[in-house]
Amino acid sequence: MYMEQIVRKHKRTVPLCLGLEEILAPKGSIVLKKGEGRLLKAGGAWIFDNEISGTSEGLSDGDMAAVEDFDGFLLGYGFFNSRSRIRVRMLSRYRKEPPDGEFLRGRAGAAWEYRKMIMGGDMGSCRVVFGEADWLPGLVVDKYEDVLVVESLSLGMDRVKEDVLAFLCEAMAKDGIRIRGIYERSDAPVCGKEGMEPRKGFLGDPFDTDVEITENGIRYLVDVAEGQKTGFFLDQKYNRLAVQRLVKGLAEGAGRDIRVLDCFTHMGTFALNAGIAGAGDVLGLDISEKAVAQAGDNAARNGLSGRVRFRRADVLEELPKMQSEGERYDLVILDPPAFTKSREATKRAVQGYREINRRGMALVREGGFLATCSCSHFMTEGLFIKTLQEAARAAKKRLRLVEQRSQSPDHPVLLNTSQFEAEENSRYLKFLIFQVVTEL
Repeated sequence: MYMEQIVRKHKRTVPLCLGLEEILAPKGSIVLKKGEGRLLKAGGAWIFDNEISGTSEGLSDGDMAAVEDFDGFLLGYGFFNSRSRIRVRMLSRYRKEPPDGEFLRGRAGAAWEYRKMIMGGDMGSCRVVFGEADWLPGLVVDKYEDVLVVESLSLGMDRVKEDVLAFLCEAMAKDGIRIRGIYERSDAPVCGKEGMEPRKGFLGDPFDTDVEITENGIRYLVDVAEGQKTGFFLDQKYNRLAVQRLVKGLAEGAGRDIRVLDCFTHMGTFALNAGIAGAGDVLGLDISEKAVAQAGDNAARNGLSGRVRFRRADVLEELPKMQSEGERYDLVILDPPAFTKSREATKRAVQGYREINRRGMALVREGGFLATCSCSHFMTEGLFIKTLQEAARAAKKRLRLVEQRSQSPDHPVLLNTSQFEAEENSRYLKFLIFQVVTEL
């Protein structure tokens, strides 16, 4: 449907916006300093401002640029932006011909084919484009049943996003999937660093932005217009399923009601997975009144209101109270928002993660379990595990690692890059399940 809207809009027989080839045509070149571009040559997707020795006159922000090494060797093509520290976001590498419309169609089609291969048919709701990891820099597209939500975070890609969306719809249509509408959520603070005005609204005809999805057998109502990020945290899909499996095993073997505490519950996703698996007493905490109301609605939607309840609370204040009251749980889940969004704030974030995990461990029954995660780019996996070890020592607990997970495979990680680029681009979610026992 969206593809047809684009065609009508531009009175074309193919879903190409007028001027696409002109937008993709290189307007000039940038030349690297001698010895620079090491990350790019190792497989990276970015060129930073301090790596460039020269830029063609007339090259404007958002333009396609040829990227040359210091000796004139062509390294590829990318979108140029003088306002960003990431001066060029590469669209193609070691390819003599510049990208064109068919090139973009191929990239969009490849992104969809990848999801078909790795999601095992579980594509009712999933991420279909993940920026640099799909070689479409700065572009995120999430699918919620028959609705797409797009987040455009780079100026150059923003100029061709509607064409990429039309190509995606074209690829999905071949599999019988008809997209009824697309909503844009390009309102993240990073847009300002790219020289972009934040935008939010319909691309094409308006539609009901409350979309019902089913994930892991649980139904949710997702608000793609006002929900966090693009409406739902799709990256935790199989981590929620891991919790479901764990609770099912606990419930079958305990001979009593399993108690689960879900902290920072948001829409109640982990709590509901625990409830559907057989937990008899599940409590979800969140500081947002709206989130608690949504979580309660989702519990009712799945017939779980009797066993899964939610309460508005500041988790950082509530956990010490619960500990002093002697509360204990078979499973404690900690899914906090990112405690740091900058490298400079990492030290304070470590303190926050250490304290909240120490408090969480104290609420776990002897031999019970802790599921904990971090979605901060700057909290690396190694640093996160070190922080958890420190929290365990402070709580006089020992941790036995059960599972070590990351984001679902529709959020692929682009390797052959620097650690910074991999963490910043695509590898950010750390999810670990531990058995918690008393230190002897």
